[in-house]
Amino acid sequence: MKDLKYLMSYSIAFTALLGILIGGHFVYLTVIYTFIFIPILELNLKQNNEIYSEDDKMNRNLDPFFDILLYLNLPLVYGIFFLSLNTLINTDSTSEIIGIILSASIVMATNGINVGHELGHRKSLLSRIVSKLLYLPCQYMHFFIEHNYGHHVNVATPNDPATAKYKQNLYSFWISSVTKTYISAWKIQLKLLKVSKQSFLSYKNDMIFYTLFQFLFLIFIYLNYGLIITIYSIIMSIISFLFLETINYVEHYGLLRKIKPNGKYERVKPHHSWNSNHTVGRIVLYELTRHSDHHFKASKKYQVLESLENSPQLPYGYPTSILISFFPPLWFKIMNPLVRDHMEYND
Repeated sequence: MKDLKYLMSYSIAFTALLGILIGGHFVYLTVIYTFIFIPILELNLKQNNEIYSEDDKMNRNLDPFFDILLYLNLPLVYGIFFLSLNTLINTDSTSEIIGIILSASIVMATNGINVGHELGHRKSLLSRIVSKLLYLPCQYMHFFIEHNYGHHVNVATPNDPATAKYKQNLYSFWISSVTKTYISAWKIQLKLLKVSKQSFLSYKNDMIFYTLFQFLFLIFIYLNYGLIITIYSIIMSIISFLFLETINYVEHYGLLRKIKPNGKYERVKPHHSWNSNHTVGRIVLYELTRHSDHHFKASKKYQVLESLENSPQLPYGYPTSILISFFPPLWFKIMNPLVRDHMEYND
């Protein structure tokens, strides 16, 4: 019964659905819930450092409940996405338009990209297909390649677009990470084609298919909803992947792997990702906040991720940390001393 807590992972989507259907000021319900209500809850709830036995891990890995929760996000994300477009057609209020776009974007990031990320690490064909479908409305399908073949190899090094540098502000990181992630995805794709001795126009060039699918998706929206709604959908996509990049910023800010005498980087360890055991953020984001364990063993399913020793701890949960990162002076004041202590930096 205790695992029913993961039903709370739908709470952000539920507030968006409720807010959009009711309309008016309620369209901001998701924004208030995510960045005010959850942070307040996390400040008042105890953190959970539970450790699972080997039997617990085996049972949790085999329990279909955890996978079903992930797959149900596919109709949920698309349902809210198209509900938003249908509602925007008949909305004249600028305030409501902004609220609907923000609410849908948060759902696309948390229940879309975040779940796509989890499923993208699975081996089954179904998981990988659903993962890419969840990236599609966010116009960020290339993330599948760069994250799995780039980020998890280069994390906490200057070669990783998704690792924020020490003293780099969020807005600078958005520009560098978004552009370099896309370029890196193409480089990885071309390298994979070369290794498998395939041409650029090969059916194995996933980047071509991603580009085509995303373009056709926008054409579909344009033909059914018109230019203005298509523009709104693009704005929703941009906000959703910037939300993802903000999470990336929080997850690895200022952390670096050491270079060994042979010139190679040390292997990825728990202390190369910022961890958080704040209860609500953990559950809502499918344990993404136990990021140290995820990078230590990327194939681990979310329901068995644990809080590892020596993993640096964020002073606040992910929703609160995301909010703080929007204000660079405040972020630096809180995080730079922690980075210096952890990495032994000298200013």
